[in-house]
Amino acid sequence: LRRNGWGNYSIFLRPDGLLFGYYEAAESSEASEAGMAKEAINLKWQEFMGPFFESISGRPDENMQKLEEVFHLD
Repeated sequence: LRRNGWGNYSIFLRPDGLLFGYYEAAESSEASEAGMAKEAINLKWQEFMGPFFESISGRPDENMQKLEEVFHLD
């Protein structure tokens, strides 16, 4: 993750099963996600964790929904 620019990464889980993740990318989310897609360990993780995700098609990391930031406070 760090090698591909992921930082300040957290995953949250609600009791109803909703899983929500947040991370900050050093360069861009597209570059960070493209780098992770090439990592062998990420492919193993996707294969192992895939059954736990409700997905449209493909791997869980191919179905991330990006949210628009509507408020920010430093």
